[in-house]
Amino acid sequence: MTDLSDDQRIAFEAAAFRRLRDHLRERTDVQNIDLMNLAGFCRNCLSNWYREAAEADGIRLGKDESREIVYGMPYEQWRERYQRETSPETQAAFSANAPRDGH
Repeated sequence: MTDLSDDQRIAFEAAAFRRLRDHLRERTDVQNIDLMNLAGFCRNCLSNWYREAAEADGIRLGKDESREIVYGMPYEQWRERYQRETSPETQAAFSANAPRDGH
């Protein structure tokens, strides 16, 4: 592996995060519950991780603020525009595999 400086590693990690964030903003057809069922995380998880990182650095960031950073708009606006009802099968899969950490 190429030796990277801490600054390079951080810059590359940040670029990868931004690309994932932007990809998820474009893929409004993919529901959070689908992400949770397939990958064990969703847009809300990303926003929580972002907020936790900010708080670890002493920056207070609210839940709504961190969600807007990930969603590209207020969360309620995203839900109204793009969230749809889930099927009983999708909901059952989520219930069976739901994280136990209070997602």
